[in-house]
Amino acid sequence: MTTHSNELVVDVKGLRKRYGDVVAVDGVDLGIRRGQVFGLLGPNGAGKSTTVEILQGNRSRDAGQVSVLGSDPEHGKRAWRSRVGVVWQDGSLPAELTVGESVRHFARYYPTPRDPKEVIGLVGLDGKTGSRIKTLSGGQRRRLDVALGVIGNPEFLILDEPTTGFDPAARRRVWDLIRTLSGEGTTILLTTHYLEEAQALVDRLAVVAGGRVVAEGEPRALLERYGTGATVEWTEPDGTARAEHTHTPTRTVACLTGHFDGEIPGLRINRPSLEDVYLRLTGQHEAQPTATESGLAQ
Repeated sequence: MTTHSNELVVDVKGLRKRYGDVVAVDGVDLGIRRGQVFGLLGPNGAGKSTTVEILQGNRSRDAGQVSVLGSDPEHGKRAWRSRVGVVWQDGSLPAELTVGESVRHFARYYPTPRDPKEVIGLVGLDGKTGSRIKTLSGGQRRRLDVALGVIGNPEFLILDEPTTGFDPAARRRVWDLIRTLSGEGTTILLTTHYLEEAQALVDRLAVVAGGRVVAEGEPRALLERYGTGATVEWTEPDGTARAEHTHTPTRTVACLTGHFDGEIPGLRINRPSLEDVYLRLTGQHEAQPTATESGLAQ
């Protein structure tokens, strides 16, 4: 794992936000260090978007302390905003502009932008530099959104579902870009519904539900803490697929070996993934069949 500075780029304590009778954010604490890729995960309505908008300076808070790059985002001036990059889910641009015109135009807003040609290449749009935005596919437009988010060479980059609608090759290209930026010292806050993406990229993550952080840590540590047990799958002689969730998979396989007197048809042992842990933490996990329910243990 990459070693990062101990400097806190994002420091949030007791963040609260209410909309009428609805509490969207209820006492969130976050700490993100320089150069980290930090994942913020949670179901729709969990408070992620409100938290991100507060960090970016686009929404006020009701209570709590928030510092991003040493300043309160709610009072961030133009110089502070030039140090923050954002890729929102719903980016929109004038349809008649070309890719090159858009990136070069946005570069002028920043004191030390990246090279537009380099950025266009990094997101895989070098073959579309002269194409008008209205001719781009949805995935290509999303790649352009990413290009505009990084053109200012930000110290802190917010990526809100950056690879939605991407094919696998385009998604991997953005993953490589995220790793490159992190290696250069950019601090990145990533929201995503792709748990594989989070597991591949983030150094640390927080899971939010009901406006609260329900778990925080490195992905491996969360898997060890909450990813208990394993699911053993096999096929009965009559072709029926069976499964058992157990904390002792080795013992289960030993029992099955005796039951089948040799090879076990269709044997698979599935350890909990980050997605399983996430679903369990957010109360969306379906109950797994136990040994008694599967009929194996007598």
